[in-house]
Amino acid sequence: MLVAFAKYHALGNDYLVIDPRDLPAPLTVAQVRRICDRHYGVGADGILLGPLPAERTRFALRIFNPDGSEAEKSGNGLRIFARHLWERGLVAEEEFAVETPGGLVRATVADAGRSVRVEMGRVSFWSDEIPVAGPRREVIDEGLVAGDRTFTICAATIGNPHCVVPLPEISAELARHYGPLLETHPSFPNRTNVQFLKALPGGVLAIEVGAATRCR
Repeated sequence: MLVAFAKYHALGNDYLVIDPRDLPAPLTVAQVRRICDRHYGVGADGILLGPLPAERTRFALRIFNPDGSEAEKSGNGLRIFARHLWERGLVAEEEFAVETPGGLVRATVADAGRSVRVEMGRVSFWSDEIPVAGPRREVIDEGLVAGDRTFTICAATIGNPHCVVPLPEISAELARHYGPLLETHPSFPNRTNVQFLKALPGGVLAIEVGAATRCR
């Protein structure tokens, strides 16, 4: 199957944008996995399928994770999609909306395409909205066991789930080892993105991404 695509990156995430009109048939899970595979395919953090017909605005978007599942939202993915729409002349520099499974997102492309802003919506720490297993509560500074360690985590959603782990020291090795364990932890029925966070002087934050199959 030959498919036209455009590839972009945003803050280290790379996505493929595919117009559904260029597909001979709907994408299958196996095809998404093969296309996103960095050894046997094009290689990407996910596929942005759009623009699609929308009920509430001009554009709708489906976001595929590299494992073939679908994400509710992706901040970097939506910025890429907004820039792609601008390059195709489908939007100008006025604010527009994109419909996603996680809700409407408002986007603006400015400065001749050099700046893209998206408003992801309201942040929620409530367990039933993220979701996190157990009684309804705000998931802030909770203990969670992953492998041989107990982490203090905060969980949140802005349309897609996140697990943030503040630590005095972080590393890529730590993220690679414990990130997948937290991503698939039974506490997260829909899985989750995982970020290990260290606070630096001057209000700067350092982050190691532990798992992002849910798209960021």
